[in-house]
This record gives sequence, structure tokens and C-alpha cells, in this order.
Amino acid sequence: MTRRVPFRGLGAILFKEFIVVWRDPMTLFFMFFPPLVEMIAFGYALDTDVKHMALVVFNEDRTVESRQFIDRMVNTETFRVVGEVHSIEEMASAIRKGRAYAGLQIPPKFTMQIHNGQPAQVQLLVDGSNSTTALQALNTAVGVALTQSVESLMRETGRRSMPIDIRPQMLYNPTMRSPNFYIPGVIGIVLQIGTTFATAMAVVREREKGTLETLLVSPLSRWGLMLGKLIPYLCIGMTMSILLFAIMRWLFHVPIHGSIIAMLFATFVYVFALLALGLLVATKAENQMQALQMSMTFMLPSVFFSGFVFPRETMPWIFYALGTLLPATYFISLARAIILRGAHFVEYWQHLVILIIMSILLFIACATQFRKKIG
Repeated sequence: MTRRVPFRGLGAILFKEFIVVWRDPMTLFFMFFPPLVEMIAFGYALDTDVKHMALVVFNEDRTVESRQFIDRMVNTETFRVVGEVHSIEEMASAIRKGRAYAGLQIPPKFTMQIHNGQPAQVQLLVDGSNSTTALQALNTAVGVALTQSVESLMRETGRRSMPIDIRPQMLYNPTMRSPNFYIPGVIGIVLQIGTTFATAMAVVREREKGTLETLLVSPLSRWGLMLGKLIPYLCIGMTMSILLFAIMRWLFHVPIHGSIIAMLFATFVYVFALLALGLLVATKAENQMQALQMSMTFMLPSVFFSGFVFPRETMPWIFYALGTLLPATYFISLARAIILRGAHFVEYWQHLVILIIMSILLFIACATQFRKKIG
């Protein structure tokens, strides 16, 4: 009785696949160029630090104190004055036309009310169509008003210090730079684009050309065939990962506080899982359009439900549960833990183990689904 070898023919298929990949510039292009461009574009675009929002001013007081209050708003770097209006209607019209994000109205008795110990009611109109800029504008304006109010009260009461002195200390990202938070997640997303899509398309394109027909009469095992097709793309994916981490470190100046070896190992497992997912798509898709559509099916949930942009804890339970099925969820969590917080193995091992199990299950699924026939 002939003994079955699980990975029979692995060396031969490896040799073939490395040659095929090397002679396929389109696959290499899709695996390198789009992820690198998207990494740079997303790195600059995903920034929640809103600065220099357009502000129109309706100053009915026109005193030194009112101008100082406007200067306080501008000095926060959240606002920049783009014009002065002469009525509430004109201010609302400027916001409605998109010429300004906010409008500040200072009443005619602003200074007199402050000196008399009366509350001076300053009105701020904010464009709420963009919730991110609206919240930033609101928080900044409230903070400026609160600071000036506290200073006035301390002068009137003669106090030298605040009753409660809060001294916050921001851990891991003391400057609160948005790139430090987003870019590790961007790496996870662009890796999925560059591996899952490119691998699925490459295998399906090979099927359409008829080059897979030789596998019908070959003595390859399913496990050897799948692993042989996966390893060349794994090498390319890891090379691309190193380039992305280099861009993160040297272009966007995101410090790596944890172990680089641990980060590379987590990336290796993640890329393996993505490639297995791409091969699984290739076993189901009959043409390149189907491969593209099936790959995109996994793309959007990975962006919205993985914690890349929105905290998963605030999602409805159905979307939170969906996020637990995505490899990107665990890689993004691992990347932020190792890169930003400098976490040790005992602090993130659960996510790493889950990612390893997912990669193994995906590989078993694509090897099981593969059929040595075409059409």
C-alpha cells in the first residue's frame, strides 16, 4: 500500500511558482505599488487633529477685551478668522455656503457685563454636518470660555490657585498625534489589499490562461499545491511589510516601543492568513471579476468593524461579533499594542494565538476546497 505524503510535490511547485511570480509583473505591481501609495495617502489623510477651521466673526462690542477673546480662539490653532460679518443672517449664510465652519457673535455689552460681574453670552454657530470638526470647534470654544471665566473669577476673589488641580499624564502617545494611532492600522488594511486581492487574481488569471491544466495529471497533493502557491507570495508580502514599517518609522515618525521581532512574527502570521484567504477566494471564483468582488466583500468589513477607525466597544453586538471573525481585527490590536504601548508577550498572546488559529483554519479550508480539475 502506497504511503500518502501530505505535502508531496512541494519543492516542484515552489520552484514553478517563484518563476511564475517573477515573470508576472502585473501581480508584483498590484502587490507593491497600490499598498505603498495607499499607505502614504492614508497616513497623511487620516488625521483627526483639526486645525485652522474657517471662522467668521460678528463683533458687536469692538473693544480691546472682545478682540482679546477672539485672539484666544485663534491662538488655539483650531480656528482662523476668514472674515467679519455684520449680522447673524450674514454669519449663518457664510456657514451655509461652506465659506466657514463656525461663526462667533460677541454681543455689544460684552466688556461691560464682564466688568459688572454679569454673564456675557457669546454665541457660537457651528456647522454640524461634519461631526468631527463640529465637536473639535465646540470643545475648543468651551475651553477658551472656561479658561477666561476662571481667570476672571480668580482675580475677583483674590485666589492664587485653583480649588482642584488636575495634572493629566498622557501615556504612550503624549503628543496625541493621529498618525501614531492610525498608521499601524493602515498597515493592516493595505496589507489585506495587496495580498488577498493580488493572490486571488493571480491564481484565477492562471486558471483562465489554462496553465493550471498541468496540475490535472501531476502527482501533487492538495496541501503541497496550496503551500507551494502561498510561499512565494508570503515572501513578497513580508518584503512589502518591511517597506511599510520603514515608511511608518522614517516618513511618519511613529516610534516603535515594543519588540520588532514580535511585530514581524505577528505580521508573518497575519500575511499567511490573508494569503490563505486569497487562495480560498481563488478556489471559488471562476473569473477575475468574481475574484475582485469576493475580495472586496472582506475589505469593507475589515475597515469598519476591525477597530481601525471606530472603537469596537461602541458597536452594536452584531457588528462587534462580525469583527471577531476578521484577521485584521487581531492584527491591528497587536500592532497598536506592540508599536504604541510596547506590550510584552503575556499582554497580547491571546490575540496572537487567535490569529495563528485563524491562519491554520483558512489554509485547511483552501486546501480542502481545492479540486484538481478546472471548470
